[in-house]
Amino acid sequence: MLITPQFQMNTRSTSPSVPKSLLATLLLGALALGAIGCGASRADNTVKYAVTAQENYTKGEKKLEKKAWVGAAKYFAFVKARFAYSKFAVLAELRLADAEFGAGHHLVAIDGYKMFTKFHPTHDMVINGYCAFRIGEAYVKMLPGDWWLLPPSHEKDQSATADAHRQLTTFLKKYPKSPYQEKALARLAKINWRLAEHEMYVAKFYWERGRAMGTVIRLRKLLESHAGTKLDAPAMYLLGKAYVRVKMYARAKEVWIKLVETHPTHSKAKQAQAALAGLSG
Repeated sequence: MLITPQFQMNTRSTSPSVPKSLLATLLLGALALGAIGCGASRADNTVKYAVTAQENYTKGEKKLEKKAWVGAAKYFAFVKARFAYSKFAVLAELRLADAEFGAGHHLVAIDGYKMFTKFHPTHDMVINGYCAFRIGEAYVKMLPGDWWLLPPSHEKDQSATADAHRQLTTFLKKYPKSPYQEKALARLAKINWRLAEHEMYVAKFYWERGRAMGTVIRLRKLLESHAGTKLDAPAMYLLGKAYVRVKMYARAKEVWIKLVETHPTHSKAKQAQAALAGLSG
């Protein structure tokens, strides 16, 4: 974990001279930051502190641009501790979360964005949805991946995926004019597909084992919460079959009629029409 270095506070002076206690803390912070190992960028993480808050903050931003996450965190932590009453100290709090995000420490970054939102609710970067969007992005980054030796991602635990879906959905509703809306929509489409895949996987698992009601429950969740993917038509067709299996014929007819109306050219629509004829007979 990228541990943010803590500094001894000296609010009466903004001199670049650093007391021994602060030097000791800086050294400990540097050692802790080095523990991120291969998770850190290979960029230059060395720091040379300047006289003013703005200068140190600017140096931290340059480190962020170069993906030198550790160096950036050092500068921002320094600004936050030594220039506590500067406007740059507030910005440094936010950028510390950005440094954690860049280093791949997404849970730590989420906590950072949440704390910033809590203590600075009227800040521009909260009002424009930046913090809320970055929390959603952090959850997206934690999604299980695909590796040929392991089961496909849609077969794995989807806790992070559900968190991402909830966060991005909330963001889109709460910040309709945010400049991050377009990016959030793109991320949410990816999340929606992943969750739809997972629900279909579980539904088929139940179906193949003769547990039709389990299939009904999972497919209804897919269609109610994760609609809008290419799985809609197959889900509707299988849901109709599951309804027939549990003798809920009216529900089966209803879902198949909707399938034919909403996806008339899909192959499953033709199968649904045949199934409807069988129900009528």
